[in-house]
Amino acid sequence: MNNAYCVELNAMPSLFSLYRKIFFGRKPGWDQQPLPYIKVTAPHVTVSETKVSQYAQVCGFQFDGKVLPPTYLYVMAFRLHAVIFTHDGITFPLLGMIHLKNRIQVYRPVTVDETFSLECALTTSRETDSGLEFEFVSKAFVGEELVWESLSTYLYRIDVAGRRVRPPKAIDMAWETPQSWSLSEDLGRRYAKASGDYNLIHLHPVLSKRFGFDRVLAHGMWSKARCLAELMPSIGDRPFTVDVTFKLPLLMPADVGFGYEQNANNMVFELRDSKGRRPHLSGDVQF
Repeated sequence: MNNAYCVELNAMPSLFSLYRKIFFGRKPGWDQQPLPYIKVTAPHVTVSETKVSQYAQVCGFQFDGKVLPPTYLYVMAFRLHAVIFTHDGITFPLLGMIHLKNRIQVYRPVTVDETFSLECALTTSRETDSGLEFEFVSKAFVGEELVWESLSTYLYRIDVAGRRVRPPKAIDMAWETPQSWSLSEDLGRRYAKASGDYNLIHLHPVLSKRFGFDRVLAHGMWSKARCLAELMPSIGDRPFTVDVTFKLPLLMPADVGFGYEQNANNMVFELRDSKGRRPHLSGDVQF
């Protein structure tokens, strides 16, 4: 049986200090073993209306000063993800890791004046043709009430000689009149300032080149939040689940297209390149 670890925090950790460990710490590499169960909890978590407003503006949400954007608690939960990434039970470095998928379940709208208990757990891992996949389950409670939940699937990539990677396909949906968005090179820095997520590959080309990218990458969770912001007028205050798959890296500056279809019980959406051919993100909203 794998080891299990439980970490109880007294306060929310600083992402800046955790990133120093992530990017400059030394880890030997994956030991070919299933990952341990690691759970991190943080009580009495509050949010700043100023920070929420800044985040909403960068991501395109209409913030009324009260109801949190549905993706904002992910920003808070990601600090607990980072605690797990730096845990001794994880033997490989963050570099080479890819965020494959994210699901968020909103059980009810939550507000800036509520106090949350957050928990995040590394629950499962499995070896695939591409490497090691593993899942983080994050939850937010108000008192004993579960109000928000997220499932993130990550991949620690292991390159195998001769393996061919198939380009991702766009979903089958109408694409006659997509919205056009222009993403500036400084978007990553603005999102980092609002979210606290200062991952180096999103900040400046000089930094991203150290990790093999000619330009800065858009945060995957910014892309999800930006798409969801367009859909919120149709979602309203209903409970819902939004699933996304991150397909191709989005290098900035860039022009992209966003389109969606609304059906009786769900909405499907996609973020593509300016020609509408290459998908960066595909998503689905269920009520």
